[in-house]
Amino acid sequence: MFWTRLASGIVLVVVALIVLISGGPILAGTLFVISLIGLHEWYRALGLEKNKKILSPLNVCGYFGTAMYYLLLFLELQAYTMTVLIGVLILMMSVYVFAYPRYRTEEITGAFFGVVYVSVMLSCIYELRLIEDGVFLVWLIFISSWGCDTCAYCIGMLFGKHKMSPKLSPKKSVEGAVGGVAGAVLIGVLYGLAVGSRIKAEEGHLLPFAIICGAGALISMIGDLAASAVKRNHEIKDYGNLIPGHGGILDRFDSVIFIAPVIYYLAVILM
Repeated sequence: MFWTRLASGIVLVVVALIVLISGGPILAGTLFVISLIGLHEWYRALGLEKNKKILSPLNVCGYFGTAMYYLLLFLELQAYTMTVLIGVLILMMSVYVFAYPRYRTEEITGAFFGVVYVSVMLSCIYELRLIEDGVFLVWLIFISSWGCDTCAYCIGMLFGKHKMSPKLSPKKSVEGAVGGVAGAVLIGVLYGLAVGSRIKAEEGHLLPFAIICGAGALISMIGDLAASAVKRNHEIKDYGNLIPGHGGILDRFDSVIFIAPVIYYLAVILM
């Protein structure tokens, strides 16, 4: 299991390198596909895809909304993305009305939430890549998420004694959480030292790197635990089995999805 997980992790890093450095249509297209798969996993977890042979009209609205949202991003028409979200909500409410009583209220809210949670939040990776120096700043998302995850695991294994959330995630410790945040900050500072001379940041640029990675690491743990809470509520082990040793898209990208908007806005403000 360990070697499978390690091999998959290495492949993910290589793919991330290629896609993020390429940017443009390659990045947008990759995020679009990942969003569709993640949305499918979300709908399946919520029980909205009970019949695998027939696409639910409610789910089709979500997939269509995701496609329109990414199309506007690709065409650099970000000013109209809110229109897409409003349109998706109206479509889903129309399905709710005309198919009544097929769907319950919580299914409508869950379907719409999935579009925002998976597709919109994940698209902030593309948004960050588009800004000035985005080719360097976009990596802060993964440093905050995967760096925190790795450091928290190592510190937790060595020194973890106090459970952070016993009922939700018994293996996570307070010591691991502190180590994860500290590790992410350290990696962020080292990354700042490595790329600082190549970006147009003000003098003393290391502080923004530390703040962004520290805040991202803190929020990434919430994203991880939130995804775990959903799985426990719906009594599933993993969202999928697409990535060997990791599970589905939402299992591997749960914290990335959560912090992508945070890192994007912090980078815009601080860098």
